[in-house]
Amino acid sequence: MTQIKRIGIDTSKAVFTLHCINQADQPVLRVNLRRSQMLPFFKKHLSAEVAMEACASSHHWARKLTALGHNVRLIPPQYVRPFVKRAKNDRNDAEAICEAAGRPGMRFVLSKSAEQQAQGMVLKVRETLVGQRTQLVNALRGHAAEFGVIAAKGISRVTSLLEAIEAETTIPLEAREMLALLGQEIEHLNTRLKEIETKLTAMHKANAISQLLATIPGIGPIIGLTLAIEVDPSAFESGRHLAAWIGLTPKEHSTGGKQRMGGISRAGHERLRQLLVTGATAVIKLATRPGNRLATEWLLKLLQRRPRKLAAVALANKMARIAWAMMTSGEAYRHQSAAGAVSA
Repeated sequence: MTQIKRIGIDTSKAVFTLHCINQADQPVLRVNLRRSQMLPFFKKHLSAEVAMEACASSHHWARKLTALGHNVRLIPPQYVRPFVKRAKNDRNDAEAICEAAGRPGMRFVLSKSAEQQAQGMVLKVRETLVGQRTQLVNALRGHAAEFGVIAAKGISRVTSLLEAIEAETTIPLEAREMLALLGQEIEHLNTRLKEIETKLTAMHKANAISQLLATIPGIGPIIGLTLAIEVDPSAFESGRHLAAWIGLTPKEHSTGGKQRMGGISRAGHERLRQLLVTGATAVIKLATRPGNRLATEWLLKLLQRRPRKLAAVALANKMARIAWAMMTSGEAYRHQSAAGAVSA
């Protein structure tokens, strides 16, 4: 049987499309396999390079196929798109994945272990529950406002809002019951979130990298854990490459030898970018207060000539680079205040 060099797989929930090429890069097999047929098929074939898009269940299949002796390479979906010929279908997608994996300059995603995905799942479930709680609180406030009951914003104000609803006798019984139901659901989510945050605190204390990163101003247990779980510093050549992967570097529109830089690319890890910008915003909020020791001379000068939101993105970029340097070297964060920088 012809030796297969590379196999491109277009994954799905039930049917997987395979595009196989030989040593001369010629197609030798195109086949559709059901989920139950995947492992028996790869057990019969000699070790080969297997390429897939880094999407849902790809890390699971990477672990399974690697255990069978195959070299699995995961490609970001946006890097596959330029290789799709004309009509988009499963066969063309599998061929494009196979073609993209053979490019010399292609960048790949490191496959995750089951433990890494389990730890990351704790963070993602917390994010989902926080979003659900926000939706319920907004619904409660909106429905209460229809009956003239208003309360200040914030999760901590929900209790006072429910008390105001209970005290308002003009609200019909059906509406009062539904508003109480929303309050019960919010309380249920608060309990679940406290349990998850207790688990995250224990994970943070057990993770040396997360504790090291938490010494950076603007980075706490959530951001530290996300960086420690989601980022492999050896996969990036520099801190700027990590910042670019997160999407915190400017987009380029350069031509004719003229460099034109735009807004940030917003590519890569969306959740990590959001967390870093949020942490940077908290630092900036404290930096302008008298006697604050978090502010550096660089940050104070930046705030004098740029808007706060732009400064927050720039600081988030800097935080990502610092995090990469600390994860690579293992050194602790050395803070230099604005007063110290001026005196030096």
